[in-house]
Amino acid sequence: MKRRDFTAMTAAAAGWGGALLAGLPGRAAAQGGPVEGRHYVRLPQAQHVQAGEGRIEVIEFFWYGCPSCFAFEPVLNSWIKRAPADVAFRRVHVALNAPYRPHQRLYYTLEALGREAELRARVFNAIHRQRQPLDTPEAMADFAAANGVDRAQFLEMYQSMGINTACNEASRQSAGYKIDAVPALGVNGRYFTSASLVSHEDMLAVVDWLLARLRKGA
Repeated sequence: MKRRDFTAMTAAAAGWGGALLAGLPGRAAAQGGPVEGRHYVRLPQAQHVQAGEGRIEVIEFFWYGCPSCFAFEPVLNSWIKRAPADVAFRRVHVALNAPYRPHQRLYYTLEALGREAELRARVFNAIHRQRQPLDTPEAMADFAAANGVDRAQFLEMYQSMGINTACNEASRQSAGYKIDAVPALGVNGRYFTSASLVSHEDMLAVVDWLLARLRKGA
């Protein structure tokens, strides 16, 4: 979902890596690879990478309230299970505008409490299937308590300076990657692709292609 309203593009023609990509032009079509500026973007300035030496960082930029992010979850989770050992994957919850911010705090609060990975699917389901907005601290605390998190502890963490710092860092990272649509995938501080450029499956095909390039030193 974009900062503004957007409709994710879907692919139409057979392409590289088993993905479906529309109309690779000229030389790129002959080479069977994605096109810079069309299927992925090269960042004008490389971003800091947290992955250790010998590993390649992949970041999902997402928002709990995004229907496209919700739909992307099972596709992404399947990819994570088969990701090579040299891939260091992590998530960054964006706050592209005001409605994103409560969910961003929810994400980093659950992460700080060590419960985010366990409860991620339940958060998505509550928002998108059960129509619970989870957009106030009280509603989030009720949800957390119903899922075994101490309510008072949740609210204390939610309002803490540590969560302010985590949210500010997440916003800095998404700004550095020039993210204005989610879901998006950043690759090793140098590239990103998103659902506003290609389909969900093609996002991961683009990432696989970029990973192969990076391993070759490209």
